[in-house]
Amino acid sequence: MVAKADFDDLRSLAFGGISAAYAAVGTPTTKLARAFCISNDTQGSMIFTNDVTKDKFFIKAGSFKLFDIQSNMNAQKDDKYVLPIGTQFYVKQLAAPVSGSVYIEVLI
Repeated sequence: MVAKADFDDLRSLAFGGISAAYAAVGTPTTKLARAFCISNDTQGSMIFTNDVTKDKFFIKAGSFKLFDIQSNMNAQKDDKYVLPIGTQFYVKQLAAPVSGSVYIEVLI
């Protein structure tokens, strides 16, 4: 059997569900994540995290950030340098959006 990458389901949250308190973006991961992209298709800058007690990623309005996690793995062994199963992404606003959504794309 050959190991292969695949795409997980798109996670999203529309502007009306985003506030000054953290809100979940979709569901937790059910497989190990090799890479992920956070896109902010709103007019408000956002903060993303996987831990609602700590702000982790700033994403400017209308922009995105891409994280290729497994590119730093140890090529001599499968060291599972990935996000774990059960990772939940959260978002909160720095400026209130009036339209659009935020998205999380995950490569598994």
